[in-house]
Amino acid sequence: MDFIDYYKILGLSKTASESEIKKAFRKLARQFHPDLHPDDPDAKKRFQEINEAYEVLSDPEKRAKYDKYGKDWKHGEAFEQARQEQERQRASGYQQGFEGFSSDGGQAYGSDFSDFFEAMFGQTAGGSRRQHSGRSHPFKGADFQASLTLPLQQAAQTHQQILEVNGKKVRITIPAGITDGQKIKLSGYGDKGYNGGPDGDLYITFNIPADARYQRQGDDIYISEPLPLLTAVLGGHQEIETLNGKVKITISELTQNESKIRLKGKGFPLYKQEGKFGDLYIKWQVQLPTKLSDEERSLFQKLQSLRS
Repeated sequence: MDFIDYYKILGLSKTASESEIKKAFRKLARQFHPDLHPDDPDAKKRFQEINEAYEVLSDPEKRAKYDKYGKDWKHGEAFEQARQEQERQRASGYQQGFEGFSSDGGQAYGSDFSDFFEAMFGQTAGGSRRQHSGRSHPFKGADFQASLTLPLQQAAQTHQQILEVNGKKVRITIPAGITDGQKIKLSGYGDKGYNGGPDGDLYITFNIPADARYQRQGDDIYISEPLPLLTAVLGGHQEIETLNGKVKITISELTQNESKIRLKGKGFPLYKQEGKFGDLYIKWQVQLPTKLSDEERSLFQKLQSLRS
């Protein structure tokens, strides 16, 4: 397997911070999203590369393994376990060899790693099995990383989605209230275990882009809503759209511009807390008319004279 430079894919250096990684991913994901380039077959491939790079570099543990082992980072845990076992055996006078494993700047050399595979799993890196006198040990399969982008409205609803993982389709239920950057684990959906070891796990990181209308802060939602001038002055009713449908609000007379109200329990659902929601905060934007008829102007002038 060729070495893939995830830092280069995201246009970052190896010293990039978590926030820089996230910022670069969001920018490139928007730029190369397949929905924006339906006629470009390379866009989907580029988008998949961006997701793969983010899945690894956004996870501190996986990033550390990638920096150390390069293209063989998924087997880093197995190597560490094997190395510790070898040290234990050496200490007890038992010598078993997978000598010569080395790494250089996070990019492991193929020939050394082939020896490692043979000693630990009874097979070469190419997959052919060999007979040897050393003992084989069970190891957990490599974990898989995936990212899933959801619009805010979809993240507010419990729903199912089908993901394709390592060529297999997996149906998952996404609970309402998932947050941006949140990671969930699906046990046993990773790579197959070695020598009877357990299968790896699947980790899914959720990306929830900012919404043009609803601003989420924790479990609360903030919106700005236009309010006609006469309704603001005289009071009345205003119908607005929330995440849970339309609601009719009573407007007090003389409602001031940018004044706020709170609708309790009309915000974002709490994660895995059925029936519980945050609050919805509405900021009123009083709308002035852009044009007046002669009659309207006369009425405003009369109002002006009354107030003066």
